[in-house]
Amino acid sequence: MIERLFKLKHHKTDLRTELIAGLTTFMTMAYIIFVNPAILSDAGMDFGAVMTATILSAALATILMGLWANYPFALAPGMGLNAFFAYTVILGMNISWQAALAAVFLDGIIFILLTMTRIREDIVNAIPTNLKLAVSVGIGLFIAFIGLTSAGIVVASPATFVTLGDLTEPKTLLAVFGLALTGFLLARKVKGALFWGILGTSIAAFTVGLVEAPEKWISLPAAPLWFQMKFTGEGGLFEAGWKALLTVVFTFTFVDLFDTIGTLIGVSTKAKMLDKEGRLPRARQALMVDAIGTAAGAAMGTSTVTSYVESAAGVAEGGRTGLTAVVTGLLFLPFLFLSPVASLIPAQATAPALILVGLFMMEPVLKINFADYTEAIPAFLAIIIMPLTYSIAEGLVFGILSYTILKALSGRAREVSLVMWLLSGLFVIRFIYI
Repeated sequence: MIERLFKLKHHKTDLRTELIAGLTTFMTMAYIIFVNPAILSDAGMDFGAVMTATILSAALATILMGLWANYPFALAPGMGLNAFFAYTVILGMNISWQAALAAVFLDGIIFILLTMTRIREDIVNAIPTNLKLAVSVGIGLFIAFIGLTSAGIVVASPATFVTLGDLTEPKTLLAVFGLALTGFLLARKVKGALFWGILGTSIAAFTVGLVEAPEKWISLPAAPLWFQMKFTGEGGLFEAGWKALLTVVFTFTFVDLFDTIGTLIGVSTKAKMLDKEGRLPRARQALMVDAIGTAAGAAMGTSTVTSYVESAAGVAEGGRTGLTAVVTGLLFLPFLFLSPVASLIPAQATAPALILVGLFMMEPVLKINFADYTEAIPAFLAIIIMPLTYSIAEGLVFGILSYTILKALSGRAREVSLVMWLLSGLFVIRFIYI
């Protein structure tokens, strides 16, 4: 049944590889179980209810991705989008969290309609091959940067923006140990090296007292905030004014759209899932799952659900089919009752895996055409902007805009597709008005 459903042999993988890949992806993104409710509770939402919604929405969307699209991509409420939801929309613009959920739900409905009309699929397929390769590399640097900051190896600096952290700090030393351990396992070609590295580092953290056993191992889940979206009436989305409404809905839609497209392109390029024309098979199914996840997440009471860049960790372990995603999604469900257990996996244990996934994602840079500057400059901008702005979407925007402009200025405008022209115009409008 598993073979018929996921076609493991066709994708040159096996059950054990997919299971380990699913475990690895889950362990690199398990932090969202706690981080998302912590951020949204700052805006007045109930911590326990958001945690339940986070787990349920991640499980639903990720399992659906595996069963319907047969891709190893995991989904959950997105980082960055949840901060915008809580601090900018609710606290900064003084919009109720019920109205903010309505905006996210509207974002999901817009995505469903765009996917049904093939617009999102056309955007994915219209992006040139060199930019697709660059997105994969940029995501690699972005993931590595996330890992380095989680490890404490790279920290913020008011003078230079970032600088080297304190390498004598115990938690940073733990991350360095994990990096050495995981690197050794990779060098020895141990199957599931990233997973065993995370597990070994977590055990080391517990052994030396950097992680303590939870006071209780089982906790009953709080009820999620079912259908609390508010469109009209006092505190409703449509009462916020047209400018606020446009800004909020457009920002949610824009960032989610290009974060998702960037993640799908980057991870699938690394996994060699694109066809000979550079297109992603079953792109419509993958994009529809993302759209459904966003709408369902809002109905449960959480911010935008999106494809997770940490999926690259499972792909790096050999995950090639939807079975990886199904395993990841199923692993979320026990944490409705076992949420204290997730605290035994510290950020410093998953950081080495993210750093090394960044290394794996660098390979496509060898295929980028650096001889043609109308191709090389957009690719370079997409690569460098992603980690420096902490945004996949912004990297993709700079890549597409510079590609269109350089081709036009070089007298090669015919090489730019209509979709790329339309996207570039949309980006210019966005920079001017929002």
